[in-house]
Amino acid sequence: MDGTRIDKWLWAARFFKTRELASKACEMGRIESNGLRAKPAREVRAGDVLRIKNEAAEWEIEVLSLSHQRGPASVAQTMYRETEASIELRRKATEERRLLGPLDGAPSLGRPSKRDRRLIHSFSGRR
Repeated sequence: MDGTRIDKWLWAARFFKTRELASKACEMGRIESNGLRAKPAREVRAGDVLRIKNEAAEWEIEVLSLSHQRGPASVAQTMYRETEASIELRRKATEERRLLGPLDGAPSLGRPSKRDRRLIHSFSGRR
């Protein structure tokens, strides 16, 4: 194999659930290949350095092998190697999110009790 489309490779390497999501990420400028913004049809080859941004995190990886089809996660993890700097940045971001806690400020306690529901209804004007 000489090369494969970057959207297909990102899908096969399990960075995105569908090839369409990988293609949209390329169009939105969230994927860089060797420092250049990548379009969905751009060829990716072994040795290329990719920067991938999605909702979960940001990765900087080196492509080790190519695949045209999606396989098990254990195989997908052998297709790339993440840089040490990227691993450290993701670790720091995870730690910061953990320290911030829930975004709404109050911890989630599950379903409201009967008393809580009565208070909610009295505040909202319902019976």
